[in-house]
Amino acid sequence: MKKTLNPIRRIPQGQMILWLAIRCILIIYAVYCLFAGDTTGFLMGVFSVGFSHLWDLFQLLGGQSFITRVDYFSQTLLNCFLLVGCMIGPFINNHTNFEHIDIFEHTFAGILAAWFGYDLATAIQGRKHHLKPALAALFSFWFSLGLAVAWEFYEFTMDRVYGYQLQRSSLIAETGLRDTMVDLICCAVGALIGMFLVAFKKNGVIGKGRKALRRQVKAQSKADRAEELAYLAEKARNDNYFSVEHAVQPQKQEETQ
Repeated sequence: MKKTLNPIRRIPQGQMILWLAIRCILIIYAVYCLFAGDTTGFLMGVFSVGFSHLWDLFQLLGGQSFITRVDYFSQTLLNCFLLVGCMIGPFINNHTNFEHIDIFEHTFAGILAAWFGYDLATAIQGRKHHLKPALAALFSFWFSLGLAVAWEFYEFTMDRVYGYQLQRSSLIAETGLRDTMVDLICCAVGALIGMFLVAFKKNGVIGKGRKALRRQVKAQSKADRAEELAYLAEKARNDNYFSVEHAVQPQKQEETQ
């Protein structure tokens, strides 16, 4: 049977305009770097343009998997991060004396990863099984920290294999260790902020339409609690039944003897 591509879900016009604007800026930046002889900048621009279509690829190639349920706003945050990390950050590093752009980038990356982690957790759980907000929030926090650690692994590997200075490491100084720890702390702060932001937004504490969403979340929580109590009651009845059977069976054996 021939497989067909999934249709791409419609998103708000404002979001699409923002996506297209960022993609155009990244393409222009990549072309500029190519003619300027900046191979690293060109490759960063090309990869950033590719990652700016990640949500579209999820929709097209995801089939019936959970990945198609990831919210489009995660792509909006990713596109903004790509613009900052690929173009604005390097420009500030190369043309100004400001040396702390990494703090902003890693903090923003922590927020982005936490937001995506929350959406990913709820998408994996599926529509039929409601995921507790607290559990989804905790998953988003540790998911973000996990990505931060993976990024530091990448920087360490590139420094050792290709001789880069991504971690500013040195054999006679603690500069590399300090840079790594600052990056991880910034990501942790961003993950914590992102965890609360996405949890509050998804559960009707902040944002537009929060009152209606809050009522829906409370109704879902009551339904989940009722289902949990019913399960516990059924389990208790089964446990009592088996305990009684276990106590009666030796008596029957003694009577037969």
